[in-house]
Amino acid sequence: MSESNIGGNTPMLRQYTEIKRQYPGTLLFFRLGDFYELFFDDAILGARELEITLTARHKEHGAPVPMCGVPHHAVTSYIAKLVKKGYRVAICEQTEDAKATKKLVRREVVRVITPGTAIDEQLLEAGESNYLASVFGMGTGMAVAFVDVSTGEFVATEFMGDDAWSRIAEQIDSFGPREVLYPKALTPLFKTSTHSAEANQSEPQTDSGAAAAPAKGKKEQPTVSIDVKADYLWKTATLTPMDDWLFNLDHCQTLLQSHFEVTTLEGFGLSKHDLAVCAAGAALHYVRETQKSQAAHITGISYFEPTNYLVLDGPTVRNLELVESLDGNKRHTLLGTIDCTKTGMGARLIRQWLLRPSVSLGECNARLDAVAELKAAMIFRDRLREELSGIQDLERLIGKLNLNTATARDLVSLRASADHIPAIIEMMGRATSSLLEVLRDNLDDLADVRQLIATAIADNPPANLNDVGTIRAGYNAELDDLKQIATNSKGYIASIESRERERTGINSLKIKFNNVFGYFIEISKANLKNVPTDYERRQTLVNAERFTTPELKEYESRVLGAEGRILELEAEIFQNVRRIITIETPRLQGVARAIALLDAVACLAETAARRNYNRPQLTEDDEIDIRSGRHPVIEAQGERFIANDIALNNTTDRLIIITGPNMGGKSTILRQTAIISILAQIGSFVPAGSARLGLVDRIFTRVGASDSLARGRSTFMVEMIETANILNTATPRSLVILDEIGRGTATFDGLSIAWAVAEYLHDNAAHAAKTLFATHYHEMVDLAKLLPGVRNYQMAVKESAGNIVFLRKLVEGSASKSYGIEVAKIAGLPLPVVERAREILANLEANELDVTGKPKLARHLPSRGSKWRQQPSLFDQANESVLEELRTLDGEGLDQTDAVAILQRLKQRLM
Repeated sequence: MSESNIGGNTPMLRQYTEIKRQYPGTLLFFRLGDFYELFFDDAILGARELEITLTARHKEHGAPVPMCGVPHHAVTSYIAKLVKKGYRVAICEQTEDAKATKKLVRREVVRVITPGTAIDEQLLEAGESNYLASVFGMGTGMAVAFVDVSTGEFVATEFMGDDAWSRIAEQIDSFGPREVLYPKALTPLFKTSTHSAEANQSEPQTDSGAAAAPAKGKKEQPTVSIDVKADYLWKTATLTPMDDWLFNLDHCQTLLQSHFEVTTLEGFGLSKHDLAVCAAGAALHYVRETQKSQAAHITGISYFEPTNYLVLDGPTVRNLELVESLDGNKRHTLLGTIDCTKTGMGARLIRQWLLRPSVSLGECNARLDAVAELKAAMIFRDRLREELSGIQDLERLIGKLNLNTATARDLVSLRASADHIPAIIEMMGRATSSLLEVLRDNLDDLADVRQLIATAIADNPPANLNDVGTIRAGYNAELDDLKQIATNSKGYIASIESRERERTGINSLKIKFNNVFGYFIEISKANLKNVPTDYERRQTLVNAERFTTPELKEYESRVLGAEGRILELEAEIFQNVRRIITIETPRLQGVARAIALLDAVACLAETAARRNYNRPQLTEDDEIDIRSGRHPVIEAQGERFIANDIALNNTTDRLIIITGPNMGGKSTILRQTAIISILAQIGSFVPAGSARLGLVDRIFTRVGASDSLARGRSTFMVEMIETANILNTATPRSLVILDEIGRGTATFDGLSIAWAVAEYLHDNAAHAAKTLFATHYHEMVDLAKLLPGVRNYQMAVKESAGNIVFLRKLVEGSASKSYGIEVAKIAGLPLPVVERAREILANLEANELDVTGKPKLARHLPSRGSKWRQQPSLFDQANESVLEELRTLDGEGLDQTDAVAILQRLKQRLM
């Protein structure tokens, strides 16, 4: 049943329907007393998704109204469940006291919770950012902005040209937003997604009752004419279309300037990037509308160029298992191996560094200097990390302060966290590396903030402001007096009771309280003759009567008024304290950033010390020279690891061809080379005896095989698309990791493609990247004879008594075979299958052909005791007799006629 069919609905349901109209595309949680209720279609959907009972509200006329509800004290967990599934939830609260009106209580939406704007702990991962993305395109240009509402981080970029959309998609894949905003004009670009907001709900609207047309005074948005393919799918992001006018340049520029209180956006790097301004402005509009707040913790925006970072595309991040492992175990990732941060801020920063490493030699070396200092000073490092462990997530606490959702307990957490800063500043006084010195100078002990919270807020305040006890005793005189009255009420009432018993001579006289009559004196029927004349009758019971006195009424008024005023005054004081602290947001954010960076470098130092990592030497040269390199994730799992050397440059060792058996360690060598470069460029020590590393601008990997059936792609198609991206995008400063190219098609096709790819990466001046190329096509080793920058290496194998041992050592040269059958034997294939495979392989290696020119796959070698043996067929016998006759034929004495006759006869015998 739709809410549009309101017929004879009650005033409350009409109020619900009117509010719901203003927030299409959301599930409206409507506050009724101690419950949040959903009605109509929302109730049907909510009951299904939340697995709760669907009930109905009956009307006098018409069909029952579907409804379901959840308790107000547990609503956060229910909302979290819905938002994680991609739904948008509007919270509608009572905004006036029911006692203050005889009419319907006013209700308003106080917040809209969406996947990309969530700030509640149940919806956030401590070590991961929660990004909202905003995409805009016009002409042949596109832009994207990313904002983390929980922390205030805000960045944007734009691209021009035919590849603009693919580069935007690349950035979205890197940042991994939970929600993507876009103008409706760009809907064709997102049509392949199956996770859009419309898939679950009606079309979302970003502001209450906003019209679809441009606002008055706004220019029409130019038509989007970018020529791209809608061929990208975000499996984890909710897609939210918005009215086109919300991306209008004038609107967005004015909004950003007003928000940041500036007259120009030049200081943020946006002065010549109108598309980025449009994307960013729409994102900010959406944040402010959903949060019903000015979002003052978003204090700035940074324009970035992807060239500011080492670019890692989606396949590379997945293939190297940087933040997610193929088996789903987060410990089996590079992040899980190196992350021992003590704060949520530091954990998010380490993750960001891994996904977007630096390409600045100065920045990398500054971090390495700090890591080196902390690694060498174990006691200093341990004490520092102990203090850091007491600091809560300041970035998200600041976000809650500015979004008016911070509780008294959040302020206590802020104070407790800030109490550790003086000790950190004192310890940092001995730091000598430039980065640690800068961090020390930028740390603020926040003495005034700590003092205000310590003075105003109780040590253990209640979770709810509706409960008394938020404000510390001694902070406000009026509040203390009111609490004195409320606290001493029992004693005062007892004294009145004692005095009245003595005055009336009624020993059973009692003073009681209930919510209906307040304070009253209860006297039994047997003692009514002794009731004083100044008593006023309030209620008659079967066995007693209740009275009051002027004194009791006055005290009741004072006590009840005090309790109400206590709650009111505590709320006022708390709001004022929160407002004062919010004004200090820039200072607080500066401290939070410093603590995050300090935590990150201390973590890298701890990891280096624990795992015996060494400092890499970073250069602007074109070489990668790693000695005794190790794979950090495999090594951390406790396996015995064989270290290896690898050397690459753009001249003599530009392309390394690596051959050898499966399980021999080729893939490990490839991956650890890329990982070591990434670690070095985040400022980390590396798992190697030594490493001299030229900075790389991009790392590409083409590893493994996977289908993309949802988009109609085969394994081979996915492989070719990823390979094409590498060949079109790699530069001489890039590092390319290729593990088996061309294995998804026919052998000759695959070999031809692999050969051509290798030649291209070696010869093309614009794309001649340093490349590690692992292959089972042994023919590829001949490239070293033809191209000056190709070198052959192999994974060493030891053969003994028919068995093989994988030495997992990289040595110069090329493997003579792949040992695939030996690996199959180890894997447990039946022995007859293994033996038969060896026979077939021997035939192929001997290049034995039958008379038709085909390999003799069915030919058996001399018996070695194999049980799997067949008798030669008639065709085999015929072939052998023909061959025997040809061997004995004297061709010298044959004329042309005889030769033709013999060939025809032999041909008939073969048919």
